Amino acid sequence: MRRKASLVLLAFAVFFAALSPLMRWYAFPRLAKIPANQYQDMVLEAKGATLLDYGTMKARKVSKVTIVQTLKGDVAAAKKVDRATGRDVVVWDGLSYVQGPDGKMVSQIPERYIFDAHSQAPVHATGEMVDGDPVKRTGIEFKWPFLTQKRDYEYFDAQTRTTNPIHYEGTRNFRGLTVYYFEQTIPWTKVTFPKVMPVKGITPESVAKTGTTRWYTTVRKFWVEPVTGAPVYGEELHKEELRGGTLLGGRAKVTAFAGDVKMREDYTRHTLALVKHNRTLVLLMTSYLPWGFLTLGVLLLALSLYLEARGRRPADPEPAESETPEPVTA
Repeated sequence: MRRKASLVLLAFAVFFAALSPLMRWYAFPRLAKIPANQYQDMVLEAKGATLLDYGTMKARKVSKVTIVQTLKGDVAAAKKVDRATGRDVVVWDGLSYVQGPDGKMVSQIPERYIFDAHSQAPVHATGEMVDGDPVKRTGIEFKWPFLTQKRDYEYFDAQTRTTNPIHYEGTRNFRGLTVYYFEQTIPWTKVTFPKVMPVKGITPESVAKTGTTRWYTTVRKFWVEPVTGAPVYGEELHKEELRGGTLLGGRAKVTAFAGDVKMREDYTRHTLALVKHNRTLVLLMTSYLPWGFLTLGVLLLALSLYLEARGRRPADPEPAESETPEPVTA
C-alpha cells in the first residue's frame, strides 16, 4: 500500500515540477497580452500655462490647459493585421486633444499605433500614422513591456516623428508602489503644424506661405510599474514656439504653449488601482504559481521518497512461540 502511494506522489511531483517552467516560459507569453478591444482615457493638466492667443498672436498666461488622451482598440483592424503578419497584435487609435481654459480646441493629433500584444514592440502595417502622416515607428510608445528592465529604452515621440532614448534614472517609491523612473529630453526641433488648426480658415499650408515655423521641446517623465510595464504617473515639461515669418509681425519668435503637464489626480488614483490589480495577475504567472508548483513538487518528491523508504524497511521478526511440555499420563 505504501509503495502505491509513493508512486502516486512521485507522479504528482513530476507533474508539478514540469508545470513550473511551463507556466513561466510557455503560458505567460501567451496569456499576458493587451486586449485588442481595450479602451482607456487619460486627462492631463498644465496649470498656470502660457498659451498663444491666435486673435492677437501674443502669448498670455492662462489658468489651465487640459489634454485629453484616448486610446481605443480596433478589433477588426487587429484581426486583419494578425492574418497578414502572423502575429497577435493590437491596433490603437489614439487622440490627443488639447483645450484651453474656455473649453475651445487648441490642437488635436490623432494616431494609429500597431504593436505586439505581449512584447509591445511596434508592428509595421498599413494605416500606421500620426496626424494623417504615415510613419514607421521604432521603439515603444505609451507602455513599457511586461517585466520592464532597469535599462534605457527607445521611445517614439509623436511630435517629431522620431525615436530617441528614454533613460532609466533609478528605482523609486510612488505611493507605496515600487516603480522605475524614466526620463527623456527632446531638444528644440522643427515640427509640422497640426492638420486641424484652432482658427477657422487657417491651414498648415497657409501658415507655411508666411514663412513661420513651429518648434518644440519637452522633458518627458514616466513612473513605470515594472511587472506590468504600465506607467502609473506621467509628466511633461512641454514648450512650443512659432518662429520667424510675416505671421509674427517682425518678431523672431513667440511662445505657442509652455507648461508643466501632469496627470490629473483622479486619473492617477484610478491608474494606480488598476495597475496594482493587473500586477497581481502577472505575478501569478511569473512568480507565485511557478515557484509554488516547484515547491509543491519538491515536497511531494520528499514525501514519496519517505514512503518508499518506509516500505523497503525489513519487518521486525515475530516472537517465537514458547514450547510447553505435553502432559505425561500414567
